[in-house]
Amino acid sequence: MTSFATTAIKTAALSFAVALLSASSLAYEVLLMRLFSIIQWHHFAYMIISMALLGFGVSGLILALLRGRLVSRFDRIFPAAVLGFGVSAPGCFWLAQRIPFNPSEIFWSPQQLPLLFLLYLLLAIPFFFAASAIGLALYRYPERISGIYAADLTGAGLGSLAVIGLLFLIPPERALIVLSLAAILGLMPFYCLDTKPDRWMLVACFLAAGALLWVPEQWQSLHISPYKELPQALLIPGTKVVDHFSSPIGYVHVTENDEIPLRHAPGLSLNADVTLPPQRALFIDADNMSAITRFDGNPASLSYLDQTTSALPFHLRKPEHLLILGAGTGSDLLQARFFDIKTVDAVELNSRLLDYLRERQNAFSGGLFSADNIRWHIGEARGFVSASREPFDMIEISLLDAFGASSAGLYALSENYLYTVEALQGYLEHLKPQGYLAITRWIKMPPRDHLKLFATAVAALKNTGHSDPERRLILIRGWQTGTLLVKSGVVTPAKIDALKTFCEARSFDVDYYPGMTEAETNLYNMVPEPTPYHAVKALLSPLSESYMGGYKFDIHPATDDKPYFFKFFKWSTLPEIASLYGQGGLSLLESGYIVLIAGALQAFLAGALFIGLPLWKWQDKLGFQPRSGSSLRLSAYFFCLGLAFLFIEIAFIQKFILFLHHPVYSVAAVLNTFLIAAGVGSFLSPWCGRYENGHWYPILGIAVTALLYLGLLETLTAYLLHQPSWFNAGISMLLTAPLGFFMGMPFPLGLTRIHRLNPAWIPWAWGVNGFASVISTMLATLIAMHWGFNILILAAIGLYLLAGLCLSAVDRHSPKLNT
Repeated sequence: MTSFATTAIKTAALSFAVALLSASSLAYEVLLMRLFSIIQWHHFAYMIISMALLGFGVSGLILALLRGRLVSRFDRIFPAAVLGFGVSAPGCFWLAQRIPFNPSEIFWSPQQLPLLFLLYLLLAIPFFFAASAIGLALYRYPERISGIYAADLTGAGLGSLAVIGLLFLIPPERALIVLSLAAILGLMPFYCLDTKPDRWMLVACFLAAGALLWVPEQWQSLHISPYKELPQALLIPGTKVVDHFSSPIGYVHVTENDEIPLRHAPGLSLNADVTLPPQRALFIDADNMSAITRFDGNPASLSYLDQTTSALPFHLRKPEHLLILGAGTGSDLLQARFFDIKTVDAVELNSRLLDYLRERQNAFSGGLFSADNIRWHIGEARGFVSASREPFDMIEISLLDAFGASSAGLYALSENYLYTVEALQGYLEHLKPQGYLAITRWIKMPPRDHLKLFATAVAALKNTGHSDPERRLILIRGWQTGTLLVKSGVVTPAKIDALKTFCEARSFDVDYYPGMTEAETNLYNMVPEPTPYHAVKALLSPLSESYMGGYKFDIHPATDDKPYFFKFFKWSTLPEIASLYGQGGLSLLESGYIVLIAGALQAFLAGALFIGLPLWKWQDKLGFQPRSGSSLRLSAYFFCLGLAFLFIEIAFIQKFILFLHHPVYSVAAVLNTFLIAAGVGSFLSPWCGRYENGHWYPILGIAVTALLYLGLLETLTAYLLHQPSWFNAGISMLLTAPLGFFMGMPFPLGLTRIHRLNPAWIPWAWGVNGFASVISTMLATLIAMHWGFNILILAAIGLYLLAGLCLSAVDRHSPKLNT
């Protein structure tokens, strides 16, 4: 075999190893989001992206400092780094579960911040190993940068998609092992083509693979936060798990207790004296408890469902055609059965949950999940409503989140498109004349949830052409839940009389109906000033904007551009919370947002401590010349790229949740397309490098494409909401591919410039880019929450343009780079 052919085969083997390692590390990143959603809560997602990038940034620093030694031992260090990832990926997660971190205590317990920092650093270790291997390959073979970087991005893109399929087949804790083995497997061609392979390293690979296959079961088990609902339920004597199964959008556990029976009826009237039927508890991601209720065919056994706030609309109008969004385990379906509703459309996102209920719980539920009058639809709520051509007498949304997590503000970072102004507009447009939209939610004190929902309904009514929203709204509350009714028509005196009769019999408070007086509210479940009645009156007045601005919590309506319905935190409340330190006051704290701020601070601290400070301290060893204009401009160039790439990536992940229906699907689809397209762009980037100022081609391509999407995305979203999920996934990939293609070019173009100017700076550039990337994920989330996705994308465009100016300045002051 010729030396050329041998070199080509070895290059292919190296590219294969890089691609499989990159696929495993990106899949591990997505998997960690799922794992932390199970053992903790959703708001760790963007911190995980940040900790992954910390590992990448630190690896660049180590490569920059030890480049000579590492490159000379490439044949040993590269496989050792791959093996390090394979062993540390599951190992660090297993250790992380032993850290007694509780996000609910982060403001009140001083030791929680160092525990969070320790968790952050520990989980960055596997990404450090993966990035070190990839970065070392880039530095060892600078003439093949575009090809290796393309393999890196393409592998990462495929990994983000493959992990979704993997989660359909095996539980997430087992998927950890599979990803580690895949990374180690990538080394086999690398070794097989080596004429003198390192036998000890080869033995280490086989030993590591064997150890992963035979790891004890107890090591792999998930240690769920004791503050989640499932561990709390298991503390009750006699409770046992009878079923469990997993999918990419939920880990389901079903429990039963014959000694102390479950009695789950959220918001049940304090006046109720009915006995509940036997129930089983179902938990999704160890939280979000709902009940599977035994039904013997006798509607009288369901009378307790008439003693909840969600029963109100059935007393005002008996619907012929009811739409239930988020049918879950069937509580709303049983309520419809009690009121003898003839036609019910039930929408459920989790197909595996519905299959389970039909196969394993249908007999227990009296055939509820195969009833002839119920038409089941698998899909996302807004997508179904938007695609439906039928009007409904009533649309019902009830308690789609956990009480404990909601009350603690742990959903603050969750993008939720179910309660935005645009969502409510869509529901109202699908109501028949005199129909009702009924939304039941948990009660929080001080009041905020229902006030934000009320403000959102007012905005939706005005946007649909109703200048009299005050005549179309009803708001009631019990001790635990409250229900908002929005009518497709004016609330008449007869309906008001029926409302009063319903609430008086059940000791529910009326917070608003057209024409009510202050004396009629706050009679049973009393709250201090300001009462919800005063708040909703202010929200209906011309001074509503001023009232929302001065309120203790953020109750501005959520929109599709800022879909953070559960974000209530306001910085103006922080002094009051701080003054209550050690005295309680947890009800004022939105801990999800506090975790985000803590995560952002620790990301900056970790990035500065482990990347920024060493880069500055050892600048001489790195060849960095602080007074050199080229050095500073290239620093700015890679720093801007690190911020801008993640800004756009995160903006599109969050935007596409709307029609891809779940954050995991959105992360997988967007990352897959962005990274594969960026890999293609990286591979073709040398073409742009042939031209003077060629770096402007991809940057202008990014700017034009992103601006075009900003102008068209609202129209595209309205269209895509009508389409099936598989179609939306394909369109999402087609939309992100051009943007990803252009975004894959600036980084290798910059590395090429550095290679010509000073090759020793390649790892340094990797570190600067990594430092910016570490802080960009949390910063992007903060920008999106406060100013919206559109502003986030515009900021990214500005950063790309600034990066282009920096590289142009390098070219002007270093003519030799243009040769």
